[in-house]
Amino acid sequence: MAIEIQFPDPDQAEKDGLVAVGGNLSPEFLLAAYSQGIFPWFSEGEPILWWSPDPRMVLFPKNFKLSASLKQSIRNRNYLVVADKNFKELITACSNSKRRGQKGTWITDGMIEAYVRLNELGYAHSFETYRDNRLVGGLYGVSLGKAFFGESMFFLERDASKVALFHLNELMLKWNYHFIDVQQSTAHLRSMGAEDLSRKTFLELLKKSLAYPTKKEKWTI
Repeated sequence: MAIEIQFPDPDQAEKDGLVAVGGNLSPEFLLAAYSQGIFPWFSEGEPILWWSPDPRMVLFPKNFKLSASLKQSIRNRNYLVVADKNFKELITACSNSKRRGQKGTWITDGMIEAYVRLNELGYAHSFETYRDNRLVGGLYGVSLGKAFFGESMFFLERDASKVALFHLNELMLKWNYHFIDVQQSTAHLRSMGAEDLSRKTFLELLKKSLAYPTKKEKWTI
């Protein structure tokens, strides 16, 4: 898919990382945004807002920290993790997940529809954690070149989203992906090995990652 939409230079973003307002959530717009280090984040009733924060939190697959408690959950909690089995159910669960300090969700119906379309095209992927055939956690994101852009995760049982992240990271190691973009800096993700990069450094890494072809197919693990 040709990507010809040009966003404003992220280096000219507002202090909070806001790059642009408006546009749409078509595959062309979304892929153009990700390829330029930009992602959408807005609430229902707002215009589409496009962001490129500085700093940007990134997880390098080789730096993933597997804690003793997570290792125990992987071994003992009888979780089954699969990729791209039911993307729409996963993203809807992320949308419905209650988050501390947030009212409502930024994963609107329009966002769900847009990312389901990206999944159908082979760009968006889900990692789903099941227990007794019930979806209890997972995450989804977008893949371009050797970069994976994590979007959201949820859990209903202990460590269910972390187990999904572990399996994503294992696949990224296997395929020699350069990084997992986790966007916003949090202590939780830092404890798992993520680190803050300047926007400039992130964009330089992204450019190198986009020189590789994108795996545009359903993923399996």
